[in-house]
Amino acid sequence: MLFLMFEKYDNKRPDPICDQMTLDEFRLKMVSYWHSVDDEAKSLKDPHIALEKLRILYKKFDDAERLMADKVLSEWVLSEDETMRFDALALIDDLKIRTGAPALHLLATRLTSSDVPSAPYELNKVLRIISSLAA
Repeated sequence: MLFLMFEKYDNKRPDPICDQMTLDEFRLKMVSYWHSVDDEAKSLKDPHIALEKLRILYKKFDDAERLMADKVLSEWVLSEDETMRFDALALIDDLKIRTGAPALHLLATRLTSSDVPSAPYELNKVLRIISSLAA
């Protein structure tokens, strides 16, 4: 079952909406939820809050929702937003989301040619995650 508002996932599953939610609708809900928990984390000066809430949310998804969430997380891996990308990388690594591997390879290629000072460090992390998923 798909859900109207991710914000209500902290304690229980909210009332279901129709099972016909599109990937675009699901993506919008995930992005909205991410902004909400990221803002909360910033206001509390605790960056781990957002990641933990995203992890809890993901674990409450059913199989169909996880398939869509995996696609969205793969998109976030390629985001220009470093915080969103960090969260996606952490979730893919922690939850062993193997379908994220193609996006990780694209990010690794992009980082190889990047002149951003943090690129080599992020590249090492991405390569480690790729290796971990392949094991």
